[in-house]
Amino acid sequence: MWHLGTPPLELVARTAIVYLMFIVALRVFGKREIGQFTLFDLALVLLAANALQPAITGPDSSIPGAAIIIGTIFVLNLGVSWTRERVPIVRRLLESEPTVLARGGKWIRRAIDAEELDDGDLETALREHGVARVQDAQLVVLEQDGSISVVPKSGGQTGRRPRRFRYRNPR
Repeated sequence: MWHLGTPPLELVARTAIVYLMFIVALRVFGKREIGQFTLFDLALVLLAANALQPAITGPDSSIPGAAIIIGTIFVLNLGVSWTRERVPIVRRLLESEPTVLARGGKWIRRAIDAEELDDGDLETALREHGVARVQDAQLVVLEQDGSISVVPKSGGQTGRRPRRFRYRNPR
């Protein structure tokens, strides 16, 4: 329990490789915030975690090994966050661009289909911003974080759905 079964440097390397692979997979296949997880999203994350655990730990099941892995994950996460804020190319790789979904009171169907958005979610977002129908919106934008911003035609205040809700899987 207290003796490492794998060299510490190997645990760090395994953890870093799996962490980066998981970040790439989330970026390619998308992710949602916890509050927006469907049953299928939850199953995917749980199964992925279970499948990745042996790749990270290898033959080690010690407490010091777990501490090394946890420390590595937190340091990697901090490093990715720090780099994302300071290196524009990393930000572009990790985040998608905002997408205009409607302009001048008309949906842009090609953009909606490309983002795989549901019409019901779009209508809900409009109502949450006090806009009854798309014809009353000057601009509707799917933001980088998955929230939908709505600019009403009436010159009212720009609304943005709270960050805790996501509508799409960023690519």
